[in-house]
Amino acid sequence: MPHTKSQEKRDRQAIASRARNRAIRSELKTRARHVDEAVESGDRDAAEQALRIAQKRIDQAVARGVLKKNTANRRKARLQALVASL
Repeated sequence: MPHTKSQEKRDRQAIASRARNRAIRSELKTRARHVDEAVESGDRDAAEQALRIAQKRIDQAVARGVLKKNTANRRKARLQALVASL
């Protein structure tokens, strides 16, 4: 139990931000899966389109503080290598 009003508010904020962050992380996984599926099907245009969207969402996650910059760069590099393998 929180002892102060400020801690009660911080708890509420933490719950809200955790829900937001989980939604963003979930979308990132979905976007990466779309890239994987396009690469597996051999469709280069679809893979590049999915890659562009995934990169944009990753960059937005960094701007919101959900991901660290190096983590985002690593994820983008792995997706780019996957598409380049076509």
